Amino acid sequence: MIKIAIFGVGLIGGSLALCFKGKPELYVVGHSNNPRSVDKYLKHGVVDHATVSMEEAATDADFIFLCVPVGNMEDYLNQLSRLKLKPGCIITDAGSTKASITACAERLDFEDAYFIGGHPMAGSEKTGVEAASPYLYENAFYVLTPMEQTPREAYDRLAALLRWTRAHIIKVDSSLHDDIVGAISHLPHIIAVALVNQIAGYNQSNNLYENLAAGGFRDLTRIASGDPIIWRDILSDNREVLLKLLVDWNSEIAHFIQLLKDDNGQGIEAEFRKANEFRSSLPERRKGVLSSVFEIYVDEVPDHPGIIGQITMLLGNNKINLSNIHIIESREDVPGNLRLSFRDVEHMDRAIELLTQENYTVHV
Repeated sequence: MIKIAIFGVGLIGGSLALCFKGKPELYVVGHSNNPRSVDKYLKHGVVDHATVSMEEAATDADFIFLCVPVGNMEDYLNQLSRLKLKPGCIITDAGSTKASITACAERLDFEDAYFIGGHPMAGSEKTGVEAASPYLYENAFYVLTPMEQTPREAYDRLAALLRWTRAHIIKVDSSLHDDIVGAISHLPHIIAVALVNQIAGYNQSNNLYENLAAGGFRDLTRIASGDPIIWRDILSDNREVLLKLLVDWNSEIAHFIQLLKDDNGQGIEAEFRKANEFRSSLPERRKGVLSSVFEIYVDEVPDHPGIIGQITMLLGNNKINLSNIHIIESREDVPGNLRLSFRDVEHMDRAIELLTQENYTVHV
């Protein structure tokens, strides 16, 4: 029996647990310092066993996954280094920064255990073990950042286990990982937060900003709703990379300022064209480090009693999982719009096909 210990069984750790639980020869143990969290893990059935004892969870474990916040990673590694671990045990993590935790692992003596950094590049705006799903990592990239001295055998064992996630396993240098993820995830979060706070400042003198910011602006800046403590730790951990990225960002903004000062319409057009070309080349339906949104809009929904129930019943009867519904506009004698959200692209595609067959006007 292969024992897998997961420290921190929330969205990320819980989804990993669900990928492993019930598979041949795999036994999943969850750990939390909070007894209520342990009870929750067991209640939701995401692990085979749960405990508040770090030693109990780690003893005889073949694999240890650290799915705790980035700010707590080094503390957990230090505690593990003082325990007697099973020879050949592989310790990995699920944090969005890799260089610092890898450097910490290199400083510690794990005797016959090995550390391999990991980053499953998928997520959700929902949090906690309640949001865990065995499909979270399917078709996503799962980055592994082994050290130079990591035995190939250990890397292959971890990669083989992670195939249960149905993710695409790739090997990347830890510093390069932080450069790339800093640019495509951490920097966009900073920009979204700064933009929302800028508009919030304007709104203090005129709440029309807030009223008109619904819809597109809210969707554009949804990542600004990230957990403040978690993002404080991530940005602090990757600060050197982000300082360089922000210098480059300021240069991009300065360029736009100059284009506007010069009333350079041709230059503005060129910038939009260049961005359009690159964005169009990006894969549309591969999961990435920023959580994907699978949403459709149903236009001109008649405003009469029971119409929302009819649509949801239509989807439910066809086993289509609807995760959220938002009525955008509905007034007497005026057709309304619905925004329907789904957990994955398969349910979204099936909903589009079904609603179109029922003569609803649907667009993504």
